[in-house]
Amino acid sequence: MANGKNDLGLVGDVPDAWGFFTAKEENNSDSSDSVGIDAKPEEMYTYKYNMDFPEKSFCYIINNKNFNPLTGMGARSGTDVDAGLLKNTFTGLGFDVTVFNDQSSKAMYDILKKVSQQDHSKKSCFACILLSHGEEGTIFGTDQCIPLKNLTTLFRGDNCKSLIGKPKLFFIQACRGTELDEGIQADSGSDSSEQQRIPLEADFLYAYSTVPGFYSWRNTMNGSWFIQSLCEMLKQYGETLEIMPLLTRVNHRVAYEYESASNHPDFNRKKQIPCIVSMLTKELYLSAKNTN
Repeated sequence: MANGKNDLGLVGDVPDAWGFFTAKEENNSDSSDSVGIDAKPEEMYTYKYNMDFPEKSFCYIINNKNFNPLTGMGARSGTDVDAGLLKNTFTGLGFDVTVFNDQSSKAMYDILKKVSQQDHSKKSCFACILLSHGEEGTIFGTDQCIPLKNLTTLFRGDNCKSLIGKPKLFFIQACRGTELDEGIQADSGSDSSEQQRIPLEADFLYAYSTVPGFYSWRNTMNGSWFIQSLCEMLKQYGETLEIMPLLTRVNHRVAYEYESASNHPDFNRKKQIPCIVSMLTKELYLSAKNTN
């Protein structure tokens, strides 16, 4: 919107959650299995993922901006900026990018189930980016929430055979609770080629925009702090830096370069720190030239 107002009539940075005022009012009144993987010894014991495959890997972006009025959730102004920036960034890294706008919870599940059932044997990895309202452990479709695990489980080794041993990347821009970060002043200053077994949850990486229990911030004009920082770091270092130090730089940028500026006093001068959860088993460089 031209004036930058949205959600609950707020200007500037707003939390990616549906129930801030509702929450304030209310406050006031699978077991771990494994799968088999065939690999040659030199492939099994390398410390870098092989990203040199003949076909482009998929990157799916689900961008939920407008919600059913019955949910009580406001429109997520600024998210289209995020989606456009992400599409440009991941296309530049060699991904086959598709953006899905305003998807219901069932549609989100169906989209990801369909791609999980495709053949990824000639692709190096899979990336999924979810832009929506959220709470801890859930993400919102335009109509209602769905557990994140219902979506990510589709890509486990027992459900998506062609991605076994390959990185599955999930970037999640959404709130994970209703807490606000006030910030604090800091001083400056093997030898066998037999079939191996790996855990079902291996080779996943989850990059959350915030830590459990806290709001995630999005500027109504410029997009979210996390996605802006992620795309900036990927453009600068995506082809040269391993994913974990790259995401650490994302954390640093969000933590030190952003502070909310809102016309609502409860939302003003707040901070945010992203959260990286990695089950990757090798170093990941998003460029085939770094796999040798």
